Amino acid sequence: MVNYKHYERDKHFMLIALKEAKKAYAKNEVPVGAIVVCKDKVISKAHNLNIKLNDPTAHAEILALRKASNILKNYRLTDCELYTTLEPCPMCAGAMVYARIKRLVYATDDPKSGACKSVVNIVNNKRLNHRIEVVSGVCKKEAEHLLKKFFKNLR
Repeated sequence: MVNYKHYERDKHFMLIALKEAKKAYAKNEVPVGAIVVCKDKVISKAHNLNIKLNDPTAHAEILALRKASNILKNYRLTDCELYTTLEPCPMCAGAMVYARIKRLVYATDDPKSGACKSVVNIVNNKRLNHRIEVVSGVCKKEAEHLLKKFFKNLR
């Protein structure tokens, strides 16, 4: 659900994540982009590179978390927010919990493997030691259009 209090700020950062998704699209990767924001500054950007790297963990979110951790010299990203164009999968959601991400903003739901609402909810599981504030629906139409276009071209 969109938080209108921060909508313009969230839209600004999501448009940067969408630029990353378009880079993935241009490389024939599933068009997902992610950024990590710390204190209103983008500290890392990434897009899916599973095919290029032959790596099932090379999701945009994981790559962005790795870069942010290296920049901050800390695997705990407690003051950071992650923006991504698609609802994170269980692997990415788990990584965000372990990184202690403060806030997650994503564009569109993933009804097949979303782990923040659609299939399971890892980021707010009371049995885990950390929970993440979640905002969804920011730039939803743009992200959905890019994903639909990509998968239509595969057929």
